[in-house]
Amino acid sequence: MADVARQAGVSHQTVSRVLGDHPNVRIETRARVLHAIEEMGYRRNSSARALATRRTLTLGVVASNTTLYGPASTLFALEDAARAEGYLVSTVSLRELTVETLSEALDRLSEGGVEGVIALAPQRSAVEALTELRHPFPVVAVGTGSGVEIPSVNVDQRLGARLATGHLLAMGHRTVWHLAGPEDWQEAADRADGWRATLEAAGVEPPSPLRGDWSPLSGYRAGQELAGWVGRGLTAVFVANDQMALGVLRALREAGVRTPQDVAVVGFDDIPESEFFAPPLTTVRQDFSAVGTRSIALLLDLIEGRTPSGTSSRVAIEPQLLVRASTFPYQP
Repeated sequence: MADVARQAGVSHQTVSRVLGDHPNVRIETRARVLHAIEEMGYRRNSSARALATRRTLTLGVVASNTTLYGPASTLFALEDAARAEGYLVSTVSLRELTVETLSEALDRLSEGGVEGVIALAPQRSAVEALTELRHPFPVVAVGTGSGVEIPSVNVDQRLGARLATGHLLAMGHRTVWHLAGPEDWQEAADRADGWRATLEAAGVEPPSPLRGDWSPLSGYRAGQELAGWVGRGLTAVFVANDQMALGVLRALREAGVRTPQDVAVVGFDDIPESEFFAPPLTTVRQDFSAVGTRSIALLLDLIEGRTPSGTSSRVAIEPQLLVRASTFPYQP
């Protein structure tokens, strides 16, 4: 920093103010300092800065299942939002989130000097582990679904399921079948709850749901079973994610079942490929960018002592229904 100051003909303190984006620096002086920084290839010493300010400007993220679209998109959105706020991200990816693995990950991040942690915790076991552990920094949970008592940011999964199911009922279908996600995922449970509540509110007895594991293969196998119910009351299916919906569409097509003429299909997530399915898939979009931005904002509020109170520390983001060619008004 002293070399930059000499090159720009300013004081050490002025360089520090420019680097800290302090408003009380003349435009010409700021330009001169920035030019010297670029010319010399100067990079700030993060270790020295941390010693001087006791701030590392580093956040931790603990995640699992990052090969799946939802967790992967959430992780990218978190890293992008953190960078926008001037923070680095240190990520620990785990095969599964348990009390033991989560405790070890938090200890590792603590040793690395993170100021706070965001935990992607979609399974019930992960949420239970988070509530049991004590940690020296704020923690925000993401993807936990409803009902958690810790600071969290989630897409409103029940609302998304109500939008999907309500759309199919509005298209004239008498009932809606459901292919649910894994039993230990709270988001899958919330989507099933929203589907069931919408049918019951319409005076419809919900059919027994099928169960998948988020993969197209599990959707394909469920689709083979669903095809056997065509002509016996099955005209519409709400699938808990787009990848399983892809498998369902193929199984129905191979069985000679037309979509949407014979069976309408709605998915969840709006993966980039969903509008190119055959037919393009009606689905529920999750705003992962908003999840990232709101999660980082909540964590920084906790770090800075601007602690939200009550439900303001539990943020719900509304999803959006996107209507495409896999659904249209049903004609018996």
